[in-house]
Amino acid sequence: MKTNFLKELDVQSKNAGCWIGKSSMQNRDLLKSYSPVDGKLIGEVTITDSISYNKVIEKSLLAFEEWRLLPAPKRGEFVRQVGEELRKKKQELGKLVSYEMGKSFQEGLGEVQEMIDICDFATGLSRQLYGLTMHSERPGHRMYEQWHPLGIVGVISAFNFPVAVWSWNAALAWICGNTVIWKPSEKTPLCSVAVHKIVVEVLRRNKLPDGICCLINGDASVGQWMTSDKRVSLISATGSTRMGKIVGKTVAERFGKSILELGGNNAIILTPSSDLKKVLPAILFGAIGTAGQRCTSTRRLIIHKSIYSKVKSVLQSAYQQIRIGNPLDEKNHVGPLIDKNAVDQYLKAIDSIHEQGGKMLVESKVLKGNAFSSGCYVQPCIVEAKASMKIVSEETFAPILYLLKYDTIEEAISIQNSVPQGLSSAIMTENLREAELFLSAAGSDCGIANVNIGTSGAEIGGAFGGEKETGGGRESGSDSWKLYMRRQTNTISYGDTLALAQGIKFNF
Repeated sequence: MKTNFLKELDVQSKNAGCWIGKSSMQNRDLLKSYSPVDGKLIGEVTITDSISYNKVIEKSLLAFEEWRLLPAPKRGEFVRQVGEELRKKKQELGKLVSYEMGKSFQEGLGEVQEMIDICDFATGLSRQLYGLTMHSERPGHRMYEQWHPLGIVGVISAFNFPVAVWSWNAALAWICGNTVIWKPSEKTPLCSVAVHKIVVEVLRRNKLPDGICCLINGDASVGQWMTSDKRVSLISATGSTRMGKIVGKTVAERFGKSILELGGNNAIILTPSSDLKKVLPAILFGAIGTAGQRCTSTRRLIIHKSIYSKVKSVLQSAYQQIRIGNPLDEKNHVGPLIDKNAVDQYLKAIDSIHEQGGKMLVESKVLKGNAFSSGCYVQPCIVEAKASMKIVSEETFAPILYLLKYDTIEEAISIQNSVPQGLSSAIMTENLREAELFLSAAGSDCGIANVNIGTSGAEIGGAFGGEKETGGGRESGSDSWKLYMRRQTNTISYGDTLALAQGIKFNF
């Protein structure tokens, strides 16, 4: 495998995993990154120790004192330049994301494009951090509210989107006047080093404080330092529901703020009026894209009984045409799972499906041979299931699609909402009543609800996040910026006398 893109991104065989801006800190312990594509060692990064961690916090706090006073449009200019540098490195970064994480090259490019898009969005937003003005009940008084930065924003990102989700948080946090410390997944550390080095060049060019952008690599213990640290005002964490419960509780106990983006168990409702040729690509990409390792992956297909047999047949035929292999080869649709532990979870889920009475329509298997030498490639499978099966209510980070049957649209929505997770959902219909019911208060209980597009993928202009065990967090677009700031209500008296609220008076 040619890895010239590593050189272009200044990624070495051994890299510092802890950075304060352009200053790196070398420690003894190493974190190794193996590619799920071919099983080869890509490189190593040093693990952040407690001494280095505290230096990062101190520098980040010091940088905040200066950064928060810079006008927001000036902060936006910094983010704009970050976006421009990412544009220059899009191809190389896309290849690194694909090689280290295992998603297809086109998906890797798409993830880098999301970083560019959020930089563009945040640049414009830096001139739109609006507050409100309000009429006071007291004469000679004016009221308004404004927004101030929080301080340090800690970002804990997951392996499946090793760079994009960090950027959703970082770009908004920066234009709001915060400094950012990034703790990436220990499964994709080289992506974080490559992106950090790109940002560092922009800091250097603009003579900005190093502590605006910091990186700490390591295992879960490094993340735990940050989640329990009162000096970190906000923790934005992406990962499993189990992890989110720990992070949320830890941060809440110290009265910090958190944004949690956790598990998804997403469904598409397929109605009799839907155009199967039109919606089939969305179903396929949702089910097999990123080898089922997206929080928005389609895991359940809820099909009306009148078209169930037809849909089942079409899907079985479509799955026979899926090409699995090296994700850097653009002819392939599906790459590997992230590691062999993920393969084990896939196999355990298959065992549970058999135990609970599920019927395999497209058989599961771990793929063998020279093209699959890493041992991380699996067959996307289809399962005929019932909503009452326990495994159907669980999130398995693998390409397993459950087919479920329904009679009425109300029953379909009930099945859709019956799982603990509440991230993304979709309905495929040409019926206006069905579409509007799905989007109503009596419809989908997810943070994202789509009509005639799939569950997977999101535009940065809309707030991204979900309900229930998905954590309730919102990132990226809309007014998500408010989560990275503190609200302050101001009242100014400009009259000759002081009037108290509710007409209270003192006689003296």
